[in-house]
Amino acid sequence: MPRPYVLLSAATSVDGYLDDSSAERLLLSNSADFDRVDQVRAESDAILIGAGTMRADNPRLLVNSAERRAARVSAGKPEYPLKVTVSASGNLDADFKFWHHGGEKLAYTTDTGAEELRERLAGLADVVSTGADIDFGRLLDDLGARGVERLMVEGGGQIHTAFLSQGLADEIHLAIAPLVVGDPQAPRFLQAANYPGGSTRRMHLAEARTIGDVVLLRYLPKQESNA
Repeated sequence: MPRPYVLLSAATSVDGYLDDSSAERLLLSNSADFDRVDQVRAESDAILIGAGTMRADNPRLLVNSAERRAARVSAGKPEYPLKVTVSASGNLDADFKFWHHGGEKLAYTTDTGAEELRERLAGLADVVSTGADIDFGRLLDDLGARGVERLMVEGGGQIHTAFLSQGLADEIHLAIAPLVVGDPQAPRFLQAANYPGGSTRRMHLAEARTIGDVVLLRYLPKQESNA
């Protein structure tokens, strides 16, 4: 089965940070951009976040619009996309909201983490090991075999870095908020890594548009800029 089309989605400040690392979460997007993200979720077969994002934000990770959920059902799809997470250690709390809202859940881990995670989740999610380490290629192969054609990846930085540095990302949605965080400890969209083509390779910009005071940049990283 073919691998899913992989879309990385993130919102950053002007200086490139995801949030301010404070106890109070900084919301970078505006209401119109949150609605856009909800639409992208509704168009996806699966949504993925890493264990760090789950611990930091404790999200439900849902399609919030009842109309969009109804449209999915009318199209013969589940009401909610498959929710996916990744944890090498398997150290994920069963009390997280992620497990108790929406539809089906799937957790990828390692041979070491699988036994612990299956015991922790006790039927809340399907647990799959990708081997001794997290293998994102095997993860995509498994999702493809499950019928997932479009995967939305919502973070965090370590997960985005893995997909992009391994040449597994097909599209990037980057929303730039008119804020400056200025905190060197705040997480960035991407971490240091060896990316395909190196620092001089220019990705193709497919779209740039304003959404209120936010600018959405849509890149196709597997295509080079024709500028």
